[in-house]
Amino acid sequence: MEISIQNLDSIREAAREFIQHIGEARVFAFYGKMGAGKTTFVKAICEELGVEDVITSPTFSIINEYSLTSHLLPLTSSSIYHFDFYRIKKLEEVYDMGYEEYFYSGALCLIEWPELIEEILPDDAVRVSITEQEDGSRIVSF
Repeated sequence: MEISIQNLDSIREAAREFIQHIGEARVFAFYGKMGAGKTTFVKAICEELGVEDVITSPTFSIINEYSLTSHLLPLTSSSIYHFDFYRIKKLEEVYDMGYEEYFYSGALCLIEWPELIEEILPDDAVRVSITEQEDGSRIVSF
């Protein structure tokens, strides 16, 4: 599946389309170069799902938890977990934070920089690639 994001004005529409294709999946690994728009797209997804919290990159905290106020998806949790593993130096850091409790909770998990924890991603994690095009648009493929 591919979704085109022509500009920032169309990102919410792209997020809605992405949500329509989530299905039963709960763990999404977002791949893309620095500046590709991973955090911006995750923010749009969260906003479209009804998150009212301030949505920011968890670069320093590694994980942010957002509360869902509406249930557009049949989730077993009222939380969304947003991870950014960019600053992880050793996989042991992820073990120490208890990643299993998040990844296998049934909550929606949105992961940036998953290539740094590839070996512990759940087998059913959906790999999402965000690629910047020459014209500045983005292609989201999964």
